[in-house]
Amino acid sequence: MKAHIFPGQGSQFPGMAKDLYENSWRAKEILDAANDILGFKITDIMFNGTEEELKQTNVTQPAIFLHSIALVKSVDENFEPDMVAGHSLGEFSALAASGVLSWEDALRLVSIRAIAMQKACEARPSTMAAILGLEDHIVDQTCRELDELVVAANFNCPGQVVISGTIEGVNKACEVLKVKGAKRALLLNVGGAFHSPLMEPAREELEAAINEAKFFNPIGVIYQNVNARATKDPEEIKRNLIAQLTAPVRWTETINQMSIDGAIHFIEAGPGKVLQGLVKKILNDATVESMQFVAPEAV
Repeated sequence: MKAHIFPGQGSQFPGMAKDLYENSWRAKEILDAANDILGFKITDIMFNGTEEELKQTNVTQPAIFLHSIALVKSVDENFEPDMVAGHSLGEFSALAASGVLSWEDALRLVSIRAIAMQKACEARPSTMAAILGLEDHIVDQTCRELDELVVAANFNCPGQVVISGTIEGVNKACEVLKVKGAKRALLLNVGGAFHSPLMEPAREELEAAINEAKFFNPIGVIYQNVNARATKDPEEIKRNLIAQLTAPVRWTETINQMSIDGAIHFIEAGPGKVLQGLVKKILNDATVESMQFVAPEAV
């Protein structure tokens, strides 16, 4: 069984989706419409912007989403996946690709999410750090025991957990975790504490928008970040999506559960290969690849 997985923030690169735009009429249609929906020419930044310009949250999140959706629609307009999952932002791509949300509604939610997250980041200085070489439960428990605001935010693969919180909390946690045996504790170049309680103002703002959007029954099965379980229930999908901003991304559990449920072939649909690398570290025997669009030959 095939599992399609969708990347999140960090997979962007200058020139992203430009080849799709130039060779797929469907991608061009989607990306041109996205400029109107967003109210600015995101394609100019995607195709010609610098790495720094692409790192702006209000650009990064819709850009990655649009790359994924333009790719899927270019490869197969009638895409019918067996199972899907997305990492953080990528969950919106997964939901649009599987028909839970129209791509237009999903893009509007992604834009609202990005702007709300940026506001939350500016309201209180915060950060994230990658902890390498420790078991998940040690990182999680250590964060819980500290008297600072810091949490385990992304369980990416065995030996790689991202923590999130105030600058003081993350710095203190890094010191303690290195004493406990972490091979490395790397501060990340991010705007704030994603997937932590500091995102609560953004969650409230996003919740209002999600509750106004139309959710449909999915094609295939959805695996969501907050609980790593399979679902096809639009109301449950909606609840989990609302909870996602302040809850950890349980990616290791998600991939393991997809494997238990029959996934043997994982296809990353979007920019980069970050998720393929994580899947290989979670499942030694999994087959992984990127979704590929082959441009039709000129007549």
